[in-house]
Amino acid sequence: MSFLQRFLERVLRNSPGRMPRTSFEDLSQDELDRHLRCGRYGNFTLTDAIRPSIGLEVVPREGYRRDTYSDPDSGNRMPVLAASVSAERLFDVFMDLLDPLGEVVDVVMESSHDSEPGCHADLYREQIDNVILKSTLYDYEPLLLNDGCTGLAALNPNGPMEVQFDEHKLLFVYAHDLQPFEDILRQHGLKRDDTLKFISEAEHLHSTDDEFQEQFNEILYRLGIDR
Repeated sequence: MSFLQRFLERVLRNSPGRMPRTSFEDLSQDELDRHLRCGRYGNFTLTDAIRPSIGLEVVPREGYRRDTYSDPDSGNRMPVLAASVSAERLFDVFMDLLDPLGEVVDVVMESSHDSEPGCHADLYREQIDNVILKSTLYDYEPLLLNDGCTGLAALNPNGPMEVQFDEHKLLFVYAHDLQPFEDILRQHGLKRDDTLKFISEAEHLHSTDDEFQEQFNEILYRLGIDR
């Protein structure tokens, strides 16, 4: 199935509660086709997983910003790095960000293949060698990059430290000490811009297909994760 066909049989996702009707519904077939074929904006290349709104309220570009996550239940606050990386370098940056987590990590595979918009299932595996996790992820690089319904997170089992590669193909790091992770982003040429907006912060489309869902089930098996 072609990339365009995958999009035309897409899963449509929006920010929950903010956009009950999408601008994509007003497009002709030719207009939609042209928009979906455009995967490059300036020097930034999108993966096949996602496309921005037709009005380009957010134009994808590289960079990262510092932020703070506040837990709505406990009120605890955690420093966050959020990064947008062009497709040709995205996977390498993510893999390097896993190194500061340590030799053993917990992993969470995230799937919205059978979920309502804005929802996903989290599937856990505790205590896996980081080197084994990375080796497995290399075997499924196309899935991780190009399936708009697959994401994952890796966590340090001994403390609050997490690296997330989400469905929008954005990178997030949660840690009290962000410096080792920020150094990696800078080594890859990313620049800090705290005004940076991400494709997930406006209307957007996710793409998936049955083949990706099959591969997702395969990677669960490889990682020893039960559904």
